[in-house]
Amino acid sequence: MNTELDWLRHRTRRHFLQDLGLGAVAMGSLMGDLQARPSPANPMAPKAPHFRARSKRVIYLHMTGSPPNLDLFDYKPELIRRDGEDCPDSVLKGRTFAFTRGVPKLMGTPRQFARYGSGGTWMSDAIPNFHDLAEEMCVMNSVHTDQFNHAPAELLVYTGSSRSGRPSMGSWVTYGLGSENENMPGFVVLISSGVQPNGGHNSYGSGFLPSVYQGVQCRSKGDPVLYVSDPKGMIRSLRRQSLDALGELNRLQAEAFGNPETLTRIAQYELAFRMQVEVPELMDISRESQKTLEAYGAEPGVESFANNCLLARRLAESGVRFVQLFDWGWDFHGTSEGTGLTKGLTQKCATMDKPVAALIRDLKDRGMLDDTLIVWGGEFGRTPFREGRTARSKVLGRDHYPDCNSMWMAGGGVKGGFHYGRTDDLGFAIAENPIHIHDLQATILHLLGFDHTRLTHRFQGRDYRLTDVHGRVIEDLLA
Repeated sequence: MNTELDWLRHRTRRHFLQDLGLGAVAMGSLMGDLQARPSPANPMAPKAPHFRARSKRVIYLHMTGSPPNLDLFDYKPELIRRDGEDCPDSVLKGRTFAFTRGVPKLMGTPRQFARYGSGGTWMSDAIPNFHDLAEEMCVMNSVHTDQFNHAPAELLVYTGSSRSGRPSMGSWVTYGLGSENENMPGFVVLISSGVQPNGGHNSYGSGFLPSVYQGVQCRSKGDPVLYVSDPKGMIRSLRRQSLDALGELNRLQAEAFGNPETLTRIAQYELAFRMQVEVPELMDISRESQKTLEAYGAEPGVESFANNCLLARRLAESGVRFVQLFDWGWDFHGTSEGTGLTKGLTQKCATMDKPVAALIRDLKDRGMLDDTLIVWGGEFGRTPFREGRTARSKVLGRDHYPDCNSMWMAGGGVKGGFHYGRTDDLGFAIAENPIHIHDLQATILHLLGFDHTRLTHRFQGRDYRLTDVHGRVIEDLLA
């Protein structure tokens, strides 16, 4: 395999001229770089981060549609007091909202709030299973973004850009760290509620990184991975012979053309062959005790967020670097009872907070929480006023809002029992310690041992990174 040819394909004329201008020293450096290039035989081999990591892996829980922050974590007594008043013109002027026009009415939360843990973290009655875990949670009430529609906002969270085509966060992590288990992908995606993420496959795709780093979608019902089983009449020894023949053809093509995607193809075929042995056993939650199943609310053979939370623990335990859960149904506009802030939010939270609480406890009991970072949130926040389409309805709902959002992290090197950031009295603007989405990305990468400005990939003559040209590590969140 001509690895030098593979590397040289990515050297532009600009690189050549820059190196040539330094004379023999630069040419020596160039040859040194060539000799130092790692072998592409296993692109998922474990790699060292830039510095000592606080976390070895990430479990990211995405509530697709975005939960109502003002009804879960961001308590606003003044907003309750002014419920039903017209929104001040000062907060509406020049603003565009997804479904609200004119002058909407301020809306205080219909939920009951109390403080929990030694840090006094506010939480509502919609998430009762989180109350006893306040000491583990680092709640951030000052997250903000640039987008107010679902797909571009979700892409911004996971790829650093609101447009399709950039690598996702899980892809960057596996590109930088590789995998701890050669029989499993480094990045696994689990989807519940029957709907793909708003950003589609782009939310867990590899963009311009080699496709071996893309998220592999697994299922809690049926075949864990589509087409992982051998076709009818295909025995394992015959599959091995077929892969050997394909591998030889691909190696010949790689030597002739030096395309790195050919090497990726070989690695993916081999990974799929090894996954046939490990994946079915790993994804079989019926092997868990009845006590564990009940703690999560999981049920073997059913497709659910609870099952996926249990699978996330099993995957993390097996060495998967990045486990991404997408759960659809968190777009609380109030256009139906199921998307309202009373009965609808209670019912949806009941499918989520129990398994997530069980996941935190399970990881802690197994000694894994300290080096497993859990991230929970949506793509943006919700408005402090009633959604325009439901102004005369008995069902309460909120519109999309990019300026203020609540998220939380746990384990993996962040402060537990801690709340950070503050919005103003009505929940319209960040009043203290803002966290932009790029700051959150930089902080997650920092916890994994990366300087976010140095985890880059050269594409079309430019070094790209997850945080684009932005982002700062929020040091106050670190334990």
